[in-house]
Amino acid sequence: MEPADPIQRAQSLTLIAADEYTPSLVRIPAGWFLMGCDAGQDNEKPVHRVWVDEFLLASRQVTNADYQRFIRGIAPSSAPPFWSEPAFSRPGQPIVGVSWYEATRYCEWLSDHTDRGTDRDTERGRPGSTFRLPTEAEWERAARGGREGALYPWGDAPPQSLPDYAERCADRWNTGPEPVGLAEANAYGLYNMCDNVHEWCSDWYAPDYYAISPERNPRGPLTGERRASRGGSWRHHIKISRCAARSSIPPEFKYADYGFRVACDVAKV
Repeated sequence: MEPADPIQRAQSLTLIAADEYTPSLVRIPAGWFLMGCDAGQDNEKPVHRVWVDEFLLASRQVTNADYQRFIRGIAPSSAPPFWSEPAFSRPGQPIVGVSWYEATRYCEWLSDHTDRGTDRDTERGRPGSTFRLPTEAEWERAARGGREGALYPWGDAPPQSLPDYAERCADRWNTGPEPVGLAEANAYGLYNMCDNVHEWCSDWYAPDYYAISPERNPRGPLTGERRASRGGSWRHHIKISRCAARSSIPPEFKYADYGFRVACDVAKV
């Protein structure tokens, strides 16, 4: 049984160290949670009970350094917009300006360049299938860090109350995203889950999807015109989003505040 306290739960999670290509992955335990927010936008309603299977999620957003390996392996001409602009080009910053299609292509490339490990590694929670983008349900489950019903990963206090929020807005988020992993992680050990850049999810987006969403492992509508995204943005007036806040854009769009992190299933033995 999962520990009731989110801090104890975080201490029980598996952090998988990165090799040359694989990011550090955090095991997010299977479980029920309440998805959505009654106090949020209409597309976050109704609040509904969702089960998410165990999965692995990168502790940090994909960085420029990570993405450089990818474009070096395919074609330098595939570098995204903003790649050479000083405000977006530091190695530790999250990659931005990638479309949903390019994010999924990166996941495919990463799957081909990852050591799957031994059977013992598998028992510890090594990746067991191809890398992919997380679903909206997986992302929200992970962002909450076990804090059921809270507005933010740390609770209900507004972002402006955080001790370093003003400094981050004035300095690190002034012209672009900050390097990943500088702020405190949530209870699952995940960094920047609700800030820095919007993160692509695998789902097609529909504003009324929650009314018909399946109870177990929802994956979004079968078709659509926009892909779902989660998390806050350095460009916004309020730069940290609520856990339940949803956003979406057409999958071909490339914005300076859109990035992603990778997920994958846990290997079965």
